[in-house]
Amino acid sequence: MTTVSDLPDLDELRREAAGCTRCELYEPATQTVFGEGPPSAWLMMVGEQPGDREDVEGAPFVGPAGRVLDKALERAGIDRSEVYVTNAVKHFRFERQGKRRIHKTPGVTHIRACRHWLDGELAAVRPAALATLGAVAGKALMGSGFAITKERGKVLEWEGHRLVPTVHPSSILRGPPEARDEALDALVADLRVAAGLRP
Repeated sequence: MTTVSDLPDLDELRREAAGCTRCELYEPATQTVFGEGPPSAWLMMVGEQPGDREDVEGAPFVGPAGRVLDKALERAGIDRSEVYVTNAVKHFRFERQGKRRIHKTPGVTHIRACRHWLDGELAAVRPAALATLGAVAGKALMGSGFAITKERGKVLEWEGHRLVPTVHPSSILRGPPEARDEALDALVADLRVAAGLRP
């Protein structure tokens, strides 16, 4: 039987992850971007990987996509201070174009290498509900057969957790400007489903 003392400690995991060399992404990245939020969070949100701002600042969802997420959470009636936010991959994967660093989707090997940290976060936080943000995060947890177009906004069962998949907020920013309001409304609707799982 697992006791509380056997469960991983978030601060300890964060310290260990800071020196992670499980895949090659640590070399060009500025730092490991570990999850953030209260250890007692009822909702854990799992994104894909840190972006440029997150890599620089060392915190998840602090860039443009994070601002979209904050707006969507507020409209869905979820206080970000009660949510634990993290990513399936903890280092920024990018390619250089001049001085700019352009996001590059992490591969299966990167997701597998980081799974140790995500499993540790899940065991430490023990959230009542999960939300995956984007196809990469959905596949990281539910396997390659996961299709976000079919599953978004539904309550799924995953390894004893109730999970609501939705899009990554960055997809709203990448979409056509005239479609952004509608795309944000759809994200808010999905997050309201997650809000309904609050204990």
